[in-house]
Amino acid sequence: MQYTVVFGAGNKGGLRLAEAPTALEALAMIEVLQSDDEEIKFIRSPQEGEIGVEMLRLLAKEEEEELPVAVR
Repeated sequence: MQYTVVFGAGNKGGLRLAEAPTALEALAMIEVLQSDDEEIKFIRSPQEGEIGVEMLRLLAKEEEEELPVAVR
């Protein structure tokens, strides 16, 4: 499922977005953005609608549990 992460740095104005094909990849992207002091405004997916980082963490954990052992 596709995830769109909308982010921007503090009061600098413009928002930017990035897309990730899985919750695991979106979560990794968010960790990098946060380490660069980017503020996550919201996360959106076609199935879930707008979600927060905590919900994304739950979805990523579910994805990880569903991965075949060989893929890990």
